[in-house]
Amino acid sequence: MRGLFALAALLVAALAKETFVGHQVIRISAKDEVQLSLIKDLEDMVEFELDFWRGVTDVETPVDVRVPFHSLQSFKSHLESLNMDYRIMIEDLQTMLDEEQEEMESTARVAEPRNTDSFDFSRYHTISEIYSFQDMLVAENPDLVSKIVIGQSYEGRALNVLKFSTGGTGRPAIWIDTGIHSREWVTQASGTWFAKKIVSNYGRDPALTAILNKMDIFVEIVTNPDGFYYSHNSNRMWRKTRKPNPGSRCAGVDPNRNWDAGFGGPGASSNPCSETYRGPRAHSESEVQSIVNFVKTHGNIQAFVSIHSYSQMLLYPYGYTRTPVKDQTELHNLAKKAITDLASLYGTRYRYGSIINTIYQASGGTIDWTYNQGIKYSYTFELRDTGRYGFILPANQIIPTATETWLALMAIMDHASKNTY
Repeated sequence: MRGLFALAALLVAALAKETFVGHQVIRISAKDEVQLSLIKDLEDMVEFELDFWRGVTDVETPVDVRVPFHSLQSFKSHLESLNMDYRIMIEDLQTMLDEEQEEMESTARVAEPRNTDSFDFSRYHTISEIYSFQDMLVAENPDLVSKIVIGQSYEGRALNVLKFSTGGTGRPAIWIDTGIHSREWVTQASGTWFAKKIVSNYGRDPALTAILNKMDIFVEIVTNPDGFYYSHNSNRMWRKTRKPNPGSRCAGVDPNRNWDAGFGGPGASSNPCSETYRGPRAHSESEVQSIVNFVKTHGNIQAFVSIHSYSQMLLYPYGYTRTPVKDQTELHNLAKKAITDLASLYGTRYRYGSIINTIYQASGGTIDWTYNQGIKYSYTFELRDTGRYGFILPANQIIPTATETWLALMAIMDHASKNTY
């Protein structure tokens, strides 16, 4: 009888999971600024129910958008009426998701890892598996790693942060977070790999050893746990938090539009159903407020790196204003070095620059707030790829992505450690 109940629960979960049969990801290329403006207008055309995977930037950079099956014909006709060039990047999104799920299920059949050495970094993991990994890493390295719970998500999940420290109090620190947008699975996977890399390289890599002998490193791997859980169990394309929005059928806030840095300005939406909904007020989300409290309480964070996907970019402030930051020259030169180091491994090419000049105007962003708090070395990564797979990056690219990104992270951390103040 118990087995029947378990089977019934699995069937209910499967039926409740949102599917994307026939959904296509379409790449639109603008010929000029007029067409670019017309593409921007599409963001407000709710009748198509579009999901922008890569938004409007400039004429040279195409826009990627997921189009539901029922909107495909009318949407393509609309593009053709505007004389816009487009091509199909993903023919049927559900086919890719089925392949991803099948791979996860097949690799999950192996025995659970007993230690972090046997943890499989080459596949995507659930939140419970990542939490288990964190606990194992702490247990194996008690003199170097500890776990701090900085708060709880809306649904009551722990906001875990790993602290890597060789001792001492009040030391300067580096912060790294991954997974603030839940569907960007390669980021949480990379964050897990980074955590293991720090432990493995301490005492072996002179540069990392020097950093840890001077500074602490904090890593929050699952920054948006409710959204991450939901992306695994209900909707793979979920981006936001999961807190209900009173008066709206749509839940969640974009946690990268919820910070008190140009909050509510252009590049964030006031519509609760939008993927870039800013929330009712700055820091309304516990996932954001917990980091705010931590940063303010710590008081000596020198570098803050928030890791997203996709587009292959390394960005620094600002996103909400065209006013250059006072440290622009240093941040620009450091970004150039970081992406050069990254490219030295596999030749992966990154763009770099301020958010507003490299991608688009975006208000209420993480690193704009951290920079305004005095954290000079505030950066955002957009990891692989440039749109062939988008958010459904194959698992066989996890380790190459993490490995090359680590080189760029080391460039930033090394520079910050040598320029602490």
